[in-house]
Amino acid sequence: MTTERKEDYLKTIDKIVTEKGYAQVKDISRELDVGPSSVTGMLKKLTDEGYINYEKYGGVTLTQKGKETASSTRKKYTTIKSFLMALGVSETVAEDDACKMEHVITPDTYDIFLRFCEFSITEKGTNQMEHFKRYRETGEVDKCMCGSSKFQKL
Repeated sequence: MTTERKEDYLKTIDKIVTEKGYAQVKDISRELDVGPSSVTGMLKKLTDEGYINYEKYGGVTLTQKGKETASSTRKKYTTIKSFLMALGVSETVAEDDACKMEHVITPDTYDIFLRFCEFSITEKGTNQMEHFKRYRETGEVDKCMCGSSKFQKL
């Protein structure tokens, strides 16, 4: 099982490897703003758990398991950030919130979240997002939105 910190390391390693073909302790240290000894300790754990290939004083690359975890975490982050921004959250806040949320959202909740995101890009979903945008800006609920007993004014 990965922790939030491990996922952050894997995403960072993946980013660096994509840019230059491999990552080094100094690259990861700089990107995550942590000391080299902290990076070295985490790299040992990630190696032992099969997420990375690492040789002391050498380069770091991701194993297939590491690539899958980094990709999944990045996809969650991107999806959550995009959705928050579509709701009207500023990019800076959406980035910060998405970084936190990507690690704690359960698979079941994330699946429903993805379905809602997919719905929101359909014609019917786009209409609902436009209704929400108007509500967010004016505080007024369109008639078509207030018929459901599930959505009562708080």
